[in-house]
Amino acid sequence: MDIKHYCIEKGHGEKLILLHGNDENSDYFAGQIDLFSKYFHVYAIDTRGHGRTPRGEEPFTISQFADDLYEFMKHRGISKANLLGFSDGGNIALLFAIRHSDMLIRLIVDGANLNTSGVKLTTQLPIEIGYRINKARAKNDPKAKAKMEMLGLMVDSPNIDPSELSKITVKTLVMAGTRDLIKRKHTELISASIPDSELVFVKGNHYIARNNPEEFNEKVFAFLTGKIG
Repeated sequence: MDIKHYCIEKGHGEKLILLHGNDENSDYFAGQIDLFSKYFHVYAIDTRGHGRTPRGEEPFTISQFADDLYEFMKHRGISKANLLGFSDGGNIALLFAIRHSDMLIRLIVDGANLNTSGVKLTTQLPIEIGYRINKARAKNDPKAKAKMEMLGLMVDSPNIDPSELSKITVKTLVMAGTRDLIKRKHTELISASIPDSELVFVKGNHYIARNNPEEFNEKVFAFLTGKIG
């Protein structure tokens, strides 16, 4: 692989990998890492071109990030892990689970979407406009090019057909905020399309892990272990 992921690693026991959202890094899970690591061997990863992980030369796509996760697990000798992905991290997690369910114990996706139609227009429209503006400037402006790539993740992908979710063979928790930027019906569609899934809405907006960590963590632990943190 052309990059080496920055990763916060803490704890012992069953593996738990955390994937942050667009234009974020592993610090997003500051309210989870210490608590989760009391029960799990936690790996909080900075995705390619995010945080402290270099961009590299491979395509800057959700699909590539799912391939990167596969290589990360192989390199670390992780044969199976629980996987929790938020927002774009949730999209990465869905693609990874479609391709490699045999490498997962359980799957949690929070605020994920299958395509741009799942995002409320009040959020998606500014993203589309920002993408076009930066694309027009990208040829002569490296910062605009980087911004274009980042916004492009929310314009061009992940484009997952709901029928593909039937390939996910592990028990799955689908989560979102009660006031999420992802449409409620879209989150319900994701859950309904995964054979062995549970659906939970946590009070709050898109950023429930950060803004409502107590309820978020409780739901995650109830799903993974039956214990409350």
